[in-house]
Amino acid sequence: MPARLLGPDDLALLLGTAPGLFDQPVDPVQAQAFLADPLHRIAAVLEQDEILAFASGTILLHPDKQPSFFVNEVGTREGHRRRGHATAALRILFEAARRSGCQGIWLGAETDNDAARGLYRRLGADEIAFVGYGWDGAFDLD
Repeated sequence: MPARLLGPDDLALLLGTAPGLFDQPVDPVQAQAFLADPLHRIAAVLEQDEILAFASGTILLHPDKQPSFFVNEVGTREGHRRRGHATAALRILFEAARRSGCQGIWLGAETDNDAARGLYRRLGADEIAFVGYGWDGAFDLD
């Protein structure tokens, strides 16, 4: 399966994504802004014009250190899981972050998400415990 970074020319591909991959329907305004922003990245595994899996993230700039990279979200379409698609998308995302000069890559996962935690361990992640805090519905899943 081909996997690659998406860019501004891939807006129609994102907008054509069938329900079930992203948490919510793709918003045209947000998708266009995401694809156009040089600090945002999304890698996708494609089968023809269908996204089977993706990983997205953001370059975080700091005034006192090198940029780091936060993985926002990873998703694989039902029926295509456990085939290496998320691994492929994450590897492309990691390569892009490193090429951009990011000195650290990180993400958070729920403690009961065994599949995700196993994936990240297989990719060589160090697992640490930390506490998250949110405002204004930051952790709402709707």
